Amino acid sequence: MSFKRLDAEDFLISADSITAGAWTNNSATRTTFFNNSTQLSSDSGRYYYSVYDSAAGTDVQFNIAYGDSNGSGSVLFNSNIDGKSPTSTVYGQFQNIVLGDENTDFIFGDFTSSRFYAITVDRSKFKGNLFPGTMTLTLSGSGVVARTLTDNSQNASSVSFNEAGRVFQLVSGSAGVVNTTKNANGYVNNSGSYGLFLPDIGTILLNPYALDAAINDGGIALNTTNSIDTKAINTTKLFSAISGGASFTLNSQENLTSDYVFIRARNSEFNYSSNPSFISGSTGAVLYDDFINAPQTFITTVGLYNDENELLATAKLSRPLKKDFTKEALIRVKLDF
Repeated sequence: MSFKRLDAEDFLISADSITAGAWTNNSATRTTFFNNSTQLSSDSGRYYYSVYDSAAGTDVQFNIAYGDSNGSGSVLFNSNIDGKSPTSTVYGQFQNIVLGDENTDFIFGDFTSSRFYAITVDRSKFKGNLFPGTMTLTLSGSGVVARTLTDNSQNASSVSFNEAGRVFQLVSGSAGVVNTTKNANGYVNNSGSYGLFLPDIGTILLNPYALDAAINDGGIALNTTNSIDTKAINTTKLFSAISGGASFTLNSQENLTSDYVFIRARNSEFNYSSNPSFISGSTGAVLYDDFINAPQTFITTVGLYNDENELLATAKLSRPLKKDFTKEALIRVKLDF
């Protein structure tokens, strides 16, 4: 074993971006969507449930929720306390996560909203974040005017941030290309944008006012009461619109940081070894004259130590590397985090 102190120029830090589809088997587009009847019929299913890749319900793709600051869309916790219901709880949770302030309202474009639909991509489907500019969500179905939505990351002059990280507006368009037939920003007149795209927490918030059939031409009739039946559940209405559109395209992105360490074995270095095959165990003398005049070694492993002589990492070569006075070697060690 031989040691060598590394210099500053022997280290290099590199960052690579890796993209993949956000759905099962790294697929970028889903065309079929399934919910779980047991979960749907439960109390929580009235305001939150998961969407699966198959009817068997084994692999969650994303979750759907509905939040309302006034508690509409779900039955009140207590009929004597107005405005307190599961949907108001959902609203407060996202308020804390996204805005970091329970007294701040959501703003979609230039429109302040007291309610939203939420689509949260299952955490197992992305390692770093969602990839801005790749989303295409089609909403359609019975009584719903077909609408294709994307984020405006490619058109935004600057990136906005909040407690959840980067914030982009949802607009009419696909794969980051804005459809300007609505207006210059792709927004819905008088109702701001279609929602928010929050790639760093894997969340999409939809503006129900922009999709409400009573206000615009989106066609999803919003339930704003506390007396509901199966057909009046807002989460089910959104699921039906997503299923009817039969196309949800989204990619994930991971920034992989790598440390490169360059180990340079010059011609005069690492030609001798303390291996017993070189040195006599009793006298410490070199066993063979050839090991003195024409030594050779085989490099198999590189170990990285700190100043306290603690082993931090090891790297194995794919095959032994022959080394003698006539050869120099450059070994690149890559450390991924």
